[in-house]
Amino acid sequence: MAAERLIKKYPNRRLYDTSESRYITLEEVRELVLKEIPFKVVDRQSNEDITRNILLQIIMEQESGGEPLFSADVLARFIKNYGEAAQTGFAEYLDTSLRFFSEQQHALQEQMGKALEGTPMDYWMKLGEQNMKLWQDMLGNAGKKKR
Repeated sequence: MAAERLIKKYPNRRLYDTSESRYITLEEVRELVLKEIPFKVVDRQSNEDITRNILLQIIMEQESGGEPLFSADVLARFIKNYGEAAQTGFAEYLDTSLRFFSEQQHALQEQMGKALEGTPMDYWMKLGEQNMKLWQDMLGNAGKKKR
């Protein structure tokens, strides 16, 4: 497993990735989540762990653009469950449900891949992927020649 990356949040609200020695955006932090790269965000001045705050900020940005995942009713239920005796059970239920959902999606993707294996659709998909890779390489090389 990769070592946990340390990201520092500065007073000017910029995020600094100490592993790469550069400033990063919330979108890049989101990419770390999607790639399952472990990280921790700390406040530069207080050294307080603010990872949850950053993750919530990413969710807020995702919710404000496009089709939201959470309806007002769902968010109201979240708020209602905060501070109640059942909060721990609610958190465990959500965690278990989200893990199960992810596992089911992964299993479905594997099954779809196996079902298409060796079919004409599989051939066309692989050919399309190869063509896309060649096209991206060609564009990348053309961009380098211009400089």
